Amino acid sequence: MRAPVGSVVGLCSASATLCAVDMAFLGYWGLHEAGPWQWNDRLVVALGFIGFAVLAATPWIATTPVPDESADRVPVARRTFALGVSLIWLAAMFTLF
Repeated sequence: MRAPVGSVVGLCSASATLCAVDMAFLGYWGLHEAGPWQWNDRLVVALGFIGFAVLAATPWIATTPVPDESADRVPVARRTFALGVSLIWLAAMFTLF
């Protein structure tokens, strides 16, 4: 198995950074507040946690061993990274409602 280089390292570090940003966002936003939650609060938490899970899966997808050199997992990892970033942005946008 070859060592991860190039865009694999970039995807792994970027997804780890955005996982930390998502955790900070959910903590700062008020996940721990005791007041009753509205529909938009539940939506923000759901989008944040799903985005966190997708971003956490990105390094696993990018570094999964493949049977031959022609099968590349980087395009799939790029799509999961983009999906995770989009979910976090949607969560941040729904805090405005």
